[in-house]
Amino acid sequence: MKVYKNEKRKDYLKEHSIAHLFSFPIEEFIEVHEYQRDEWIIQEGTRPDFLFFVIEGKAKIYVTHHNGKVSLINFINANDYIGEMELLHEVYYTKGIQTSTKTICFAIPLHRCRTQLLEDVTFLRELTKFLSVKATQMAAKYSQSLAFPLENRLADFILQTADEGFYKEKHVTVCDFLGVSYRHLLHVLAQFCDKGYLQKEGRHYRIQQYQPLYELAGVLRNK
Repeated sequence: MKVYKNEKRKDYLKEHSIAHLFSFPIEEFIEVHEYQRDEWIIQEGTRPDFLFFVIEGKAKIYVTHHNGKVSLINFINANDYIGEMELLHEVYYTKGIQTSTKTICFAIPLHRCRTQLLEDVTFLRELTKFLSVKATQMAAKYSQSLAFPLENRLADFILQTADEGFYKEKHVTVCDFLGVSYRHLLHVLAQFCDKGYLQKEGRHYRIQQYQPLYELAGVLRNK
């Protein structure tokens, strides 16, 4: 993890200002953090020291079950918060947050701002909207597993997790997240390669055609 300083920090605060989301001068407290692909923004079970607001990049949320199995449960994208549940609840089991691309976040130190955040009506109103959308998206994910074929859901997953034109996720993780068999996943990936959407390169896949994937994924959003 890298922390931006001086002019670079000022440039990000100016270009991606979130001052309008708060009633107090938040920008004097904000740090700018950069994470490389596969870095952990938050380790599972460890309460974060910051409330994060994602500026660029993508990340994944993981949880470890009592039997030791680790599951991918959701995605994080630009303009999402990380650590909002820990801000709101003193007792909350923190999920693991791992980047899937280079990711840049605004980091608000909780030890300095927690009280102000929890008393800021403007911020709490925006956070409520965010949590409402997040809950709706989670509900939609589960309904999609029954309503749409794997082709649509896999296309959406590939676009969600792709990094610089490459899809690199482990098959077992994808099977678990999408609720499909290993054999079915490999079959659809092979179809995507045959159609020229993807090209297999070693253990990863290069995206050759984005438009067909966007069209398949778009069905989920326009249902």
